[in-house]
Amino acid sequence: MIGFKPRTRTLTAIISASCLFAATANAADFDRDQAVETLKVLAADDMGGRATGTPGNAKARAFLLEKIADLDVDVVGSSYEHMFEFTLEGQDGSQTPMVGTNLLFRIEGSGDTDKTLVISAHYDHVGIQNGEVFNGADDNASGVAGLMAVAENFKNTPPVNDVLFALFDAEEMGLQGARAFVGNIENTDANIVFNINFDMLSRSDKNELYVAGVFHRPDLKPLVEQIAAEAPVKLLMGHDDPELGSNDWTLSSDHGPFHREGIPFLYFGVEDHPHYHRASDEFDTVPVDFFLRSIETVVSAAHAIDQSLK
Repeated sequence: MIGFKPRTRTLTAIISASCLFAATANAADFDRDQAVETLKVLAADDMGGRATGTPGNAKARAFLLEKIADLDVDVVGSSYEHMFEFTLEGQDGSQTPMVGTNLLFRIEGSGDTDKTLVISAHYDHVGIQNGEVFNGADDNASGVAGLMAVAENFKNTPPVNDVLFALFDAEEMGLQGARAFVGNIENTDANIVFNINFDMLSRSDKNELYVAGVFHRPDLKPLVEQIAAEAPVKLLMGHDDPELGSNDWTLSSDHGPFHREGIPFLYFGVEDHPHYHRASDEFDTVPVDFFLRSIETVVSAAHAIDQSLK
């Protein structure tokens, strides 16, 4: 992230007089059984916690490639798989060369626009620690399920703008997949104007889902308020003010490199909970009802944001 030079990009969020969700038929439709299956498969023990560079990470990637192929969506460049190199720095000062793999695909917009919206989620997690598998059901199998639900919905109800879907690798190693993507953004798609990022969508005892990013772009507030008014969960704005210290999520997930590049973002996620980065973050402990309502919220939000880009 260090060393990015922010560029100036302009974007205005506009709200139509009628409800944004009514503007597109079936705006929140997605296969709920498929969403639950995606969560369950990615959070299974045989994925080994999906740490970058491990067999479990490769197995998760193979599963996701099958799901992407079933959608029959466009590749980005020549392949869905985009490898990148980085150096993992250990606490002892060691440096380990690493290779990660982002999964990218695209759905063409139905409108005559020159804008691309990026929707992202990371599929890696922290692997096996002290003999325990850290399955990462909430972090971030849930976000991947949300991304795939949006892709399924947009495939059936095309977006206005082009949408590039990015399943990032090595988020848990310092947002490496997102950093590699943003570092090559001009060669990938110079028309990218906005990022929606999903990270941890499935756990909240308070029925709360947060959306961060409005502090940096106050013009997005009316749009988020409209999304919240229709959401089946309590959608709250926050966790994006630098004065919050560690509770400022502006750079805490894959939207961070986009923000540093001057690209507006909205990040959807729950607050930390007792299962965060613990072996107990597994499918059997996920409240499925909240998970599905959270996915419904982000599917609808993706439509609203797509329709409101100007």
